[in-house]
Amino acid sequence: MSDYDVKLVNDNMQEFYVRFHGPEGTPFANGVWKIHVELPEQYPYKSPSIGFVNKIFHPNIDELSGSVCLDVINQTWSPMFDMLNIFETFLPQLLRYPNPTDPLNGEAAALMMRDSAGYETKVKDYVQRYATKKALNALAAAKCGKDSKKGLSTESDEDDDDAISCDDDGDISSLSSYGSEDELDMSE
Repeated sequence: MSDYDVKLVNDNMQEFYVRFHGPEGTPFANGVWKIHVELPEQYPYKSPSIGFVNKIFHPNIDELSGSVCLDVINQTWSPMFDMLNIFETFLPQLLRYPNPTDPLNGEAAALMMRDSAGYETKVKDYVQRYATKKALNALAAAKCGKDSKKGLSTESDEDDDDAISCDDDGDISSLSSYGSEDELDMSE
């Protein structure tokens, strides 16, 4: 997966994070998500566990847990599939063609079925709120228990896109920039 930013969890090849960009031509296009992947010991004969870490508004993705309702991963998995299939085909197709008749997020499904323009607006709002570098920095600051930058270290007080780290307990060791506010840090 050379075109993807992948970060191992505790140097474990069975658990990692992948930076995933929303597909072009969709309301998810400018979003960047951190996807948690766990490979079972029986992989590739058993499907991986896939979940969105930062929030996404989608009928087939649970808003709280990030769990993905995707038939090909959950029920029709084949050892012929691999991680590239998931990140280049399955997830982009899920975002392009949501299935509101089999939802994990009932609110997203109902809105999509009754008001497609309203659904698209809410998706774009979530992208801006949760799937940009600035959004991640704000979430990191909140996780550190800080209402302001006091107690947070940054490379520059003038640039909101700089790295943020918690000084106190190390909950968030660092959130470093990838050079664009649309990209997320993959560190835990």
